[in-house]
Amino acid sequence: MRSWILVMLALTAGCSAPKSADDAFVAAADRLRPSIVLLTMDVPGESKRSGPDTEYATGIIVAGGSWGSDILTVAHALENAWNFRATVGNKHQVPFRIIARDNGLDIALVRTVAKDLPIASLGSSADARPGKSVGLLGYPIPDEFENEGLGLATSLNSGRISALRRDAIEVTLPIVPGESGGPVFLADTGEIVGLAESRFEDERSIGFALPINAAKRFLHKYDAAHGF
Repeated sequence: MRSWILVMLALTAGCSAPKSADDAFVAAADRLRPSIVLLTMDVPGESKRSGPDTEYATGIIVAGGSWGSDILTVAHALENAWNFRATVGNKHQVPFRIIARDNGLDIALVRTVAKDLPIASLGSSADARPGKSVGLLGYPIPDEFENEGLGLATSLNSGRISALRRDAIEVTLPIVPGESGGPVFLADTGEIVGLAESRFEDERSIGFALPINAAKRFLHKYDAAHGF
């Protein structure tokens, strides 16, 4: 009888054991992934003869309804661009248009006719503290993956918040072209605390994110009709 009780206690302890940090990180990324899209646009090429080049960015779906869906991204990727399209679920490409932009903040809001896309919940950059583990979802150099026949997929990277700078969150994430606009989120909760923006050219392991509170103020100004 005693041995049976000990076995039951061991099984109960095993079932109630806390999940690992990796489990929480993977679960957080899985929740966010459906709300992340690839943005593609044409930009001027090196010459008229060569034709246009293609620019990429990552976007976060922040509002949706029967009218379509709104996507948050970086403004610099849209500069002098045209032929805007968003790839939803890594499969379906739909056109989008620019609703608002703030070049000083390097942020933009775009809208697609695709209805009721899954919305990401934005957190608070007040919860971003140096030393916290963070993740980044985005599309690094998607054309290179396509050229190698590797297909389109949302990439997940991890790092830490290294410092809180003036109007920026410094992260140990090498933000690769194409990932700009992606969510920087807390690894344990999935709370979005920043918008991936840029990196140092001289030291590419140092990246920067726009604090999400600044992004929310921008959204409140230009998209208040949809809950901001």
